[in-house]
Amino acid sequence: MKKLALTSLVLFLIPLFSCTQILDPVTWSFKVEQTDQEEATLLMIADVDEGWHLYSQDIPPGGPLPTIFEFDKNPNFKLIGKVKESDAIKEYDPNFEMLLKFFDGKPVFKQKIQILSKESFNITGYLEFMCCDDTKCLPPTDVDFNFRIEGSQPTTIIVESFESVSPETESENSSIWTFFVIALLAGFAGALTPCVYPMIPMTVTFFLSSSKSKLGAKVNALFYGLSIIVIYTLIGVLVTVLFGSDSIKDVSSNWITNIIFFLLFTAFAASFFGLFEIVLPSRWTNKSDKQVDKGGLIGTFFMALTLVLVSFSCTAPFIGGILVEASTGSILMPTIGMFGFSLAFALPFTILAFFPSWLSKMPKSGGWLNSVKVVLGFVILALGMKFLLVPNQALGWGLTRELFIAIWIVLFTLMGFYLLGKIKFSHDSDVKYISVPRLLLIIVTFTFVVYLLPGMIGAPLRAVSAFLPSESSFNLVEIISEKRGGPIISDYETILCEEPKHGDKFKFPHRLQGYFDYEQGMRCAKELNKPVLIDFTGHGCVNCKVMERSVWPDDEVLKRLREDYIIIALYVDDRTELPEEEWITSTVDGKVKKTIGKKNADFQVDRFNVNAQPYYVLLDTNENMLVQPRAYGKDIDGFVEFLDRGKEAFYKNQKHPTK
Repeated sequence: MKKLALTSLVLFLIPLFSCTQILDPVTWSFKVEQTDQEEATLLMIADVDEGWHLYSQDIPPGGPLPTIFEFDKNPNFKLIGKVKESDAIKEYDPNFEMLLKFFDGKPVFKQKIQILSKESFNITGYLEFMCCDDTKCLPPTDVDFNFRIEGSQPTTIIVESFESVSPETESENSSIWTFFVIALLAGFAGALTPCVYPMIPMTVTFFLSSSKSKLGAKVNALFYGLSIIVIYTLIGVLVTVLFGSDSIKDVSSNWITNIIFFLLFTAFAASFFGLFEIVLPSRWTNKSDKQVDKGGLIGTFFMALTLVLVSFSCTAPFIGGILVEASTGSILMPTIGMFGFSLAFALPFTILAFFPSWLSKMPKSGGWLNSVKVVLGFVILALGMKFLLVPNQALGWGLTRELFIAIWIVLFTLMGFYLLGKIKFSHDSDVKYISVPRLLLIIVTFTFVVYLLPGMIGAPLRAVSAFLPSESSFNLVEIISEKRGGPIISDYETILCEEPKHGDKFKFPHRLQGYFDYEQGMRCAKELNKPVLIDFTGHGCVNCKVMERSVWPDDEVLKRLREDYIIIALYVDDRTELPEEEWITSTVDGKVKKTIGKKNADFQVDRFNVNAQPYYVLLDTNENMLVQPRAYGKDIDGFVEFLDRGKEAFYKNQKHPTK
């Protein structure tokens, strides 16, 4: 008994100490920029803690809650236009299947006003915002603001310029480094194409034979490599200058540009299959080639330029792909991408000039080069499918997950048969035998096809879920389970006590059943004598959706959720207003909570001293905590253990209740 009492005391103290996480990662400051008595600019400046991000005002319907600004009515001023905001970071979120805009650092929001009174007055109102980090989200938070407008004496408050308040962040740096590595790999792949690979020994041999000394050959080779890097990097700089930061950041959110990108990738793949060649005008190549005869460093530079022009038919898909992907990132992406590509592309020419003995160890040119090109064509065509996600969501095409998976299965199956020599294109030579590298690639290809097959009947395919729509036309696994009377039960009355309150507004994923009201769920738990899982979640909680897509679909997790627990999902960001008799006055901040979301968020803070989501709490029928709550974490085994420990503690306490 003493042991059980001690356990209960520890569990009671958990939310007071170890689990206390009242987070406040965003602080606001408010300033007035007033230069005359007729107009002024209101500045709302957010200071976002490192690792967190604040959502933009421009969020599509169905996504996280946007930042909003509401001004109280006042005859002394008039709003001029809408609130303007700093440049936002844009990323495609596969959980919401949309492009999301957010900020970190110190974003600034500006509202211009017309002053209608000569007397001093205050402008009041509130803003509402939502923020997340990589593991959790916070419910929408209200912040009141109060601006003082001096009517008699114009004042000027100098603040940082509007454009300079969104510094590059750690998350941007991380994505830039990832993109740089991808560009490097593309450069190495480009060097293995039929247009480039045979040029490597020819170019190196030219340097060695034409130079008077080994040092001269190395200098020429080094300058040759640097020239290639300069030429390609200048292309990236040119793209940035021509389109500017705004255009580069906006193209990825437009369904028209995404369709163009898809068609572009399809054209690149067709080119690699041999349908046609993407070539530059021959006069460009001829003019560059004539300059090579001048010799010296100038001749070496034009020799590099000639290689770039001649190899364009093979490198165009890589260059185009890098520039297209760069459009979804920061303004530096095109330059960084082209630098990474050119660095890898130029390395073989330079390194082999320094170590010419390695030339004899290079594989000889042959039919395998065209095979590399065709295989890259299949990969490019498959990757290009992801550009259909944005128009599919924006235009409501209804392209399902199964359709995308089916196309991938066909593409990679054809690629496997091509590697086996069962399919040939016009430029291919006969495959007399299967080399070890080709065999390994065949094994990888068909293994990937087998991995994709269960996706046709509802398997999550977590490794490629970011490239697939979430909408599914059917789930055969669930349909069979229902027909057999398996663990998926469509009739909620067989497992629940009464129809869930707010059931018309909220739904559980994976056909789970439960409640959306705490009191109703606890009543049913007592009636059925089952432990309770409280799921603090939200419509706009990105990490909640990640958990529901990566952890909850697991068979062992679903089995426990269906059979062992009464689930109560409490949405902390829902704006549905409650009947007046259900309003509460918070003991935390003293404010009246009138909506479902605010009431649930207040309950989480008041009861568990936590304001982040997702947050999972296991209770017994007396509302006592069974085990330490769990937050975000994609460890499936850990989540299963969490549920098992809660169930064990529930029935153990019933056998040996504390006094």
